[in-house]
Amino acid sequence: MRRFLLAAMMLGAATAAQAADLSELPVLRGSYSDAPRTTNWAGFYVGGQGAYGSSNENFSGTNTNLLTPLLDHNVIQQMDVANWNLGLGKVSQHGSAFGGFAGYNWQFDDVVVGAEVSYLHGNFGGTSTASKELISSTALTDSFFHDVRVDSSASIKITDMATFRGRAGYAWGCFLPYIFGGVGFGNANISRSVTIYDSISTSALGPFSAPFVNGATDVRHNNLVVGYSGGLGIDISLMAGLFMRAEWEYARYTTVVDTSINTVRLGLGYKF
Repeated sequence: MRRFLLAAMMLGAATAAQAADLSELPVLRGSYSDAPRTTNWAGFYVGGQGAYGSSNENFSGTNTNLLTPLLDHNVIQQMDVANWNLGLGKVSQHGSAFGGFAGYNWQFDDVVVGAEVSYLHGNFGGTSTASKELISSTALTDSFFHDVRVDSSASIKITDMATFRGRAGYAWGCFLPYIFGGVGFGNANISRSVTIYDSISTSALGPFSAPFVNGATDVRHNNLVVGYSGGLGIDISLMAGLFMRAEWEYARYTTVVDTSINTVRLGLGYKF
């Protein structure tokens, strides 16, 4: 009987010790942790994209350097033609584009940094025209009254845009929100013209002569314009290396015509 009691006590002690050891082991909660699994974004990637946006052009003062030489040693400058408000102002138009992107990511835990080139081909730009006519209130120094009209026009069309950018993002599960900034290049067709029509008379009431026409034109095809860009976006991992992208970019080109372009973009890419 004593032997039986001793054996039972030893078995109970061993069972209690084993239970204590098991209580210290971590508890498994299934195949996934509470936090979402972070996607590996490191490496090369390429993709295609489509865009829609608006371009804003400021044509004010665009043709000043064309008008000034036409007024040099011209008697009509006494009519303050150089300071006429010809109405070349701001223009906004919408456009669409398509293109691609390629880059490389470096990943440090949840932080992702990268370098990328983004390209779009489309049609962004605008046109502004203006005209003003004035008859001199008194005879000018040449003893004639002058009926002067000035026609002015300017246009810009940006067909290709490329951005070389650096970007930084935070990986959270299958999502990679990011910001970016860089230098932008564009291919633009720019056209500017100024034409002066000058008729003379010995009286303010006329009749006036046939107009003398003097003008200047500046046309630039495939002109390189340079600027800067910035924006934000998000990449979403779909499966394997396939990902989807949504992005907004602001680009500004400080060329002859001050132009800024805002675009929203959707893309599909693959990370190798």
